[in-house]
Amino acid sequence: MSKPSNLPPKPPEPPPTPALRFSPTAWAKLLFFRDFGDTEIGGFAITAEDDLLRVEDFATVRQKVSMASVAFDDDAVADFFDRQVDLGRRPEQFARTWLHTHPGTSPVPSPVDEETFQRVFGRCDWAAMFVLARGGKTYARLRFNVGPAGDVVVPVRVDYACEFGPSDHEAWEAEYRANVRADSWTGTLGLESQRSLTAAESGRFADTWLDAFEAMDPDDRRFVIDELAARHDLWDESEVTPW
Repeated sequence: MSKPSNLPPKPPEPPPTPALRFSPTAWAKLLFFRDFGDTEIGGFAITAEDDLLRVEDFATVRQKVSMASVAFDDDAVADFFDRQVDLGRRPEQFARTWLHTHPGTSPVPSPVDEETFQRVFGRCDWAAMFVLARGGKTYARLRFNVGPAGDVVVPVRVDYACEFGPSDHEAWEAEYRANVRADSWTGTLGLESQRSLTAAESGRFADTWLDAFEAMDPDDRRFVIDELAARHDLWDESEVTPW
């Protein structure tokens, strides 16, 4: 007869940490879109029916983009949702995970990203935001809007264990050209402000541009600041005078 053990019972194994996983094809498509232009690109993840955190495709809709923002066309989003429902997918599979890229090296969501995430996905039971930066760094966060609610940052990986198809650069380029329209942030300014900005960039800084900037709506000012922050070509460290 074995002697009774005085050791405490072994604690249960902790649940596995959730992760956002991409099929190699979906990941390749996202990289292709990120690198095709020099702006942000946005879209929706299409996930597996039995695993809502496994991304099987990256789908885009008509959008207006810049180096610091993505704005989806509302009618295009509605059409996309209708097509997905016709294909037999549930909203959880195509309308809960927002994927977008940053043209810079930081994947940290901008204030504009956070505002968009809250405005568009704030009423969903749960949603996910993913950012892929130009340098390859990623950021993924799950948000739960029911119960105690809360956010959790999750790891990202490419899942080579799942089945995946080949790349299709020709089709991806056609989708990019059909859906993505790049727009300069100076389009938010008036003609005189744009002329002043041109003078400023050539070394003839104009007070009228500052006046126009101060007169902007706070959201527009933040948009311009985010845009300038993403323009690494404007910052020459050799020109910075130390204090």
